[in-house]
Amino acid sequence: MKHTWRWFGPIDKVSVQDAAQAGAHGIVSSLHHIPTGTAWPVNEIVKRQQEIEAGGLSWDIVESIPISEDIKSGTGDYKAHIAAWKETLKRLNAIGIETICYNFMPVLDWTRTDLRWSTGHGAKTMRFDLVDFVAFDLHLLKRAGAAKDYDAGLIESASRRFSSMTENERIAISRNVGAGLPGAADIYSLEELRAHLARYAGIDAEALQRQLIDFLSEVAPVAEELGMRLCAHGDDPPWPLLGLPRILSKLEDYETILSAVDLKANGVTFCTGSLGARAANDLPAMIRKLAPRIHFLHLRNVRREEHATPCSFYEDEHLEGQTDMVAVVAAIIEEERRRKAEGRVDHQIPMRPDHGQEILDDLKRGAQPGYPAIGRLKGLAELRGIERALSHAIHGMK
Repeated sequence: MKHTWRWFGPIDKVSVQDAAQAGAHGIVSSLHHIPTGTAWPVNEIVKRQQEIEAGGLSWDIVESIPISEDIKSGTGDYKAHIAAWKETLKRLNAIGIETICYNFMPVLDWTRTDLRWSTGHGAKTMRFDLVDFVAFDLHLLKRAGAAKDYDAGLIESASRRFSSMTENERIAISRNVGAGLPGAADIYSLEELRAHLARYAGIDAEALQRQLIDFLSEVAPVAEELGMRLCAHGDDPPWPLLGLPRILSKLEDYETILSAVDLKANGVTFCTGSLGARAANDLPAMIRKLAPRIHFLHLRNVRREEHATPCSFYEDEHLEGQTDMVAVVAAIIEEERRRKAEGRVDHQIPMRPDHGQEILDDLKRGAQPGYPAIGRLKGLAELRGIERALSHAIHGMK
């Protein structure tokens, strides 16, 4: 694997040099300040590349070129936004970038109820509390028809939880759920969130899947011609939220979009944290099924607090959650060996240690939630240790 590191630009409290010292070989970044739906200016792309190279690493992957709600819903200026997305691909290709990660989650991207939850040993991590989320949906957002999405026991638990919350706790959960993409400045107010939800009325999972396939039918041929790779990140968490459909939560979802637009450029960001929150997902088996089209890896671990779906979960240490990370890395190494034997130039799959717990000096740094320096360094060290051990000639996997 090629070890990469997410960097949010000059505002990031963790520098490119920090990433290099942690052992990363490349940077994953995006231009979060460019309005969604517009083509990225060439001068801004070049500026970001220069900022990264000044820190001693290269800009290897874009995560992400945001996909507008117009595109996802097939409304408004979606055609112009697709044209801008394609133009951005061409401009990124001109400076040598080949891999673009994106997601297709409507309105909310990754969703947590607590961005700095305390673990037993004092680390801070991100958590999705299902009862808190339902309390938000029913009693703060007051979404019409929300009660039909939950069973009576969960509704009762959420009502008790809401009653016990302080005003500050209610404000915090609204802010956390309404947060946008990592690195973005936008946070939806309750009124803004209701307005965004309204535009998806009548759009079910089948309709949203159709929008994704239509989008890929437009952009994947461009990427293919340019020799680029597009990789869809899974839903996080991998189940419907606030009445919104989710369409990249399990193996069958990915198989549908890969077969519908059957081009090498149309691929997968395999995120073990997102997919691992769904108990039925067998991650090593999924890797083996999707292997030829996996273009990017996010390796992190979660601990589910119930076996059911949906469930509460939190971001665990990279080797301590419920995902068998050794089996995951073994499946990745197997695929890289197969690609190398085929002569594929992309036989080395880029990986980043996704998320991480805030530990030690991270607790005072104030970095982007989920993206601390030392917590990710620890995760990267553990992952590369597994990789080095399994790749050793003594195991016959060299």
